[in-house]
Amino acid sequence: MDLKLKNLNETKELGEKLAQCCSRIESPCVIYLKGDLGVGKTTLAQFFIMYFGFDKVKSPTYTLVESYQDEKVDIHHFDCYRLTDPEELEYIGIRDYLRVNSLQIIEWPELGKGVLAKADISIKLSGNGDTRNASIRFESEIGKSIIECAIG
Repeated sequence: MDLKLKNLNETKELGEKLAQCCSRIESPCVIYLKGDLGVGKTTLAQFFIMYFGFDKVKSPTYTLVESYQDEKVDIHHFDCYRLTDPEELEYIGIRDYLRVNSLQIIEWPELGKGVLAKADISIKLSGNGDTRNASIRFESEIGKSIIECAIG
């Protein structure tokens, strides 16, 4: 599924729609966010997370992971940009974050190759200025159930 996001509001709408669809599943779900610096990966992740009612959503660039949890949801936002070795993810217990009803949003997943769980949804962002292109691939049965929600 390929989308043209013409402004920040359309990025917000995409993040919220994906979050709404992901809120309906009970299995763990892994979302990869790919693209160059400055294309809106963190912004999309923030809108996704804010959909669940979290107001203070920080970028995990320096902490590697920021978690958002309450009685309804368990979200872990990873930013692998500063990884020097994928094994660093093993040191923080990456596999422990993947539980029932958990959502993982992973920026720069190519830097964690071989350690990260496979993506259910992979989003590649590109573009500059206000306009972004979002190429969304649903790569598992969970991902395919989310696309039915997203385009329905």
